[in-house]
Amino acid sequence: MSDLFDLSGRVAIVTGGGRGIGKMITRGLIEAGAKVYISSRKAKVCDEAAEELGENCVSLPADLGSGQGAITLASEFSKHENQLDILINNAGAVWSADFDDVDEKSWDKVMNVNLKAPFFVTQKLHPLLKKSVETTGRPAKVINIASIDGIALSAQEVYAYHGSKGGAIMLSRRMAARLVEEGIYVNSISPGAFASDMNIQARDNPELSVGAIPVGRIGAQDDIVGAITFLAARAGDYVVGQNLVLDGGVTGASFRPHGKNSEV
Repeated sequence: MSDLFDLSGRVAIVTGGGRGIGKMITRGLIEAGAKVYISSRKAKVCDEAAEELGENCVSLPADLGSGQGAITLASEFSKHENQLDILINNAGAVWSADFDDVDEKSWDKVMNVNLKAPFFVTQKLHPLLKKSVETTGRPAKVINIASIDGIALSAQEVYAYHGSKGGAIMLSRRMAARLVEEGIYVNSISPGAFASDMNIQARDNPELSVGAIPVGRIGAQDDIVGAITFLAARAGDYVVGQNLVLDGGVTGASFRPHGKNSEV
């Protein structure tokens, strides 16, 4: 049973791996035995995280909000490794504004990071993912980090975020259908409330989030690490094209609040 979740000798990339959920994922992959390369738009954040997490964490800063970012990341990674076993597309952006105040610049930033980057990062690293399959004889894994905002509405007016995360879930399924024939298995994870710079309430005032979560707490590092390790390791080798919802029951085990639109 122990080798079901063992990632010893695997090489991974975690985009946005320097903080928040990305850093939780990076730490978990390293503890499971993987060597992890992390990217971040802010080089200082990336470098400091790599120094903190030790010799099995390597900093590769890249701005994935730009078209060049995916090319830069793939090029820099290729200088270190000749294959890629696990790719976690985690980098994300969010922007909240009233419907009439949403502007094209903020819209494009969110869409570029959340929806465009996961596709093109995977595309540019495609040869190295295929090389992993050829060399090891086991599946390479791609995991896109979506959000429960891609399957259910939040109270915040985050139009591009909702659209991008819903799109990321369907994009993952489409990528899975194409890449599975090459032994590359694509899935997505939709986290709920986890403490991060993108969820300031969960980070700074978790008690305000707990009331809406059936299990009575926000997500912890072990929750996201357990899900990632399952999908990345041999334990998840029969899971392809799925979206794993990790929200403590918010979208699947709670009732709508009573109101004028509620059904009796």
